[in-house]
Amino acid sequence: MTDALGSIDMPERGRSEDDTSESKKKPRRGGKRGKKGPFARLALFYRQIIAELRKVVWPTRNQLSTYTTVVIVFVLIIIGLVTVIDWGINEAVKYVFG
Repeated sequence: MTDALGSIDMPERGRSEDDTSESKKKPRRGGKRGKKGPFARLALFYRQIIAELRKVVWPTRNQLSTYTTVVIVFVLIIIGLVTVIDWGINEAVKYVFG
């Protein structure tokens, strides 16, 4: 049987078997994350949230109203479709069972 591509049995490119087996024996602490207390980690988490939100490309008011209209129309169409299917099934059950 052949190994799948990227199997975990093969050492990483540029590393020998000794390097990979040695790193498995020693648990490594995560640098800065391992040394901070819970409040510092929580503060870091919130700073990262703010940094990610600054990267977001927010829609303009025109785009937002267009997207909202499209979603509302789509939901109304689906509501109508489900209502018609429900009514049809209801009438079929009334016909079959009296």
